[in-house]
Amino acid sequence: MKIEITGNNIDITPGIRERIEGKFKKLEDKRNLDIIGRHASVTKRANGKHKVEAQATIAGGKVAASAEQEDLFGAIREMYQKLERQLDKLQHKGEARRATHAQAPVIEEPEVDLEEEYEQ
Repeated sequence: MKIEITGNNIDITPGIRERIEGKFKKLEDKRNLDIIGRHASVTKRANGKHKVEAQATIAGGKVAASAEQEDLFGAIREMYQKLERQLDKLQHKGEARRATHAQAPVIEEPEVDLEEEYEQ
């Protein structure tokens, strides 16, 4: 599993890399999916918050999520939860029914012989 992880204003330590890789692995195992592309970006902002963005590409489409918190690992957890919800939505999209329509009753009209009416 190859994951591209980039860091802006922060060094990607083995602990951060392990946590992000673990979350992507958990997504694959839990959802029984084959994730084609994986990308994560970690940014440390001037206000002390950490922003984590991730993208996952699967056969049915692409999902992206981002989270921003002061706690880096909390932001990673929040990003994972958002990705999980989006993948669930994408995976079950075909099963969802947009609207259910009630069947209108069919009204039977009496049969009319047009030739008899025309001759009269």
